[in-house]
Amino acid sequence: MAIRLLITGGTFDKDYDELTGKLYFHDTHVHEMLKLGRCQLEIRVRTVMMIDSLEMTDSDREIVKGVCTKSEEDQIVVTHGTDTMAETARVLGEASMPKTIVLTGAMIPYAFGSSDGLFNLGSALSFVQVLPHGVYVAMNGMVFRWDDVRKNRDLGVFQKLT
Repeated sequence: MAIRLLITGGTFDKDYDELTGKLYFHDTHVHEMLKLGRCQLEIRVRTVMMIDSLEMTDSDREIVKGVCTKSEEDQIVVTHGTDTMAETARVLGEASMPKTIVLTGAMIPYAFGSSDGLFNLGSALSFVQVLPHGVYVAMNGMVFRWDDVRKNRDLGVFQKLT
């Protein structure tokens, strides 16, 4: 069965406007990333929203949960901004869906060329195939359960709560 890849925005998909010096959303970079990574998996991509996770509301999280719930695939990767990734993981985890859902993102936009996004996407696609049903966060080669993860803003990494 195919893997469902849901796009929600975040640093992962931001572009840089050289005139204004601001980051913005144009379109997802996922298709280019999959091609660059020579991905051989059957992946169904859907853009759910393109927002910064700091702007993500409880209603937005419910939309993501609804899309996951209705998805016919039971292996789902969600690209997400890192600032509130743990909060969305919690909403999905508490829903107890009989699916494997892995959230991932990037600390540096893919468009910058030095992003961790390509590595994180590849890791998430691997983790979603081998982990049991549940919700996880995959960042920088590590995987965390939804109820045991936080972003350490001082170090710029994800860590276990315990």
